[in-house]
This record gives sequence, C-alpha cells and structure tokens, in this order.
Amino acid sequence: MNDKLNKLIKYVCKKIHVSISDSSVEMIVQFIKFGVVGVSNTLISYVLNILVLFILAPLQIAWDYVLGNLVSFFLSVLWSFYWNNKYVFTEKEGEQRTIWKALLKTYVSYGVTGIVLNNILSCIWIEIFNVSKFIAPIINLVISVPINFLMNKFWAFNNKK
Repeated sequence: MNDKLNKLIKYVCKKIHVSISDSSVEMIVQFIKFGVVGVSNTLISYVLNILVLFILAPLQIAWDYVLGNLVSFFLSVLWSFYWNNKYVFTEKEGEQRTIWKALLKTYVSYGVTGIVLNNILSCIWIEIFNVSKFIAPIINLVISVPINFLMNKFWAFNNKK
C-alpha cells in the first residue's frame, strides 16, 4: 500500500510540476495513514462523547460536555495508539519500541489536544459563540489533528532518545 501511495503522490506532484523529496513523500503517506486512523478514532470519540451526553442528560449537569470529552479521550486514545503503532508509525528494521513508554507519550500527546485544547476550544465555542455542544468537537478537529500528527510522529513514536 505504501508503494502505491508513494507512486500516486509522486505522479500528482509531477503533473503539477512540483519537485518533492522521498522523505516528504514518506511524511505525506504517513499523514494520509494517520488521517485514516484518525477518521476511525474520531468516529469512536464522537460516538462516545454523544453517548455520555445522552446518559448524563437526565442529570442536567452544566459541564456534561467536559465529561464527554474525558470519557471519549481515554477510550479513543487507546484505539488510536493501537492502530498508529501497528499501521502508521511502524518500527524500522533494527528499531525497538518500548510499548508502555510510547503509550504514555501518546496519552500525553493526545492529552494536550484531546483534553486541554479541546476543552478550552469547546468552552469558547459553546459558552462564547453559542455553538452546539454536538458540533463543537467537530470544529476542534481542524486544529487538533495536525498538532496530534506532529506530536505523535516526532515525539510519541520517535525511538530516538
């Protein structure tokens, strides 16, 4: 699959007269694969978030969306870690990854965007701009996905010390 994506990216770049290095192609392929994992992760996260909102609705908790963000965060990061480790940020030959260390770093990476950033943004969207609490998590993705990719690529799944 990587070879086909590599060829496609090189072909498109050639057609639009853009010179691209092999390392840039590799990064684009990783980002595409990260995006595929991210779509599944986002769906799971969103469903969990909405599920929490519906479960908590009878209790009329003012900050139910924060609890929704927390529950969806913990479970969806585990999902994301598994697939990113297996499919996106694979170990190169001769490399060894400490799974627990990578998992911890993944939780920290996603914590920055999934808990801190998303809750700050959700408060802004919901409390200041009156955006629906069902829509706010979708808006947050535009900002959090690129940040997550960079943090995962260069820190969480990076085997360099």
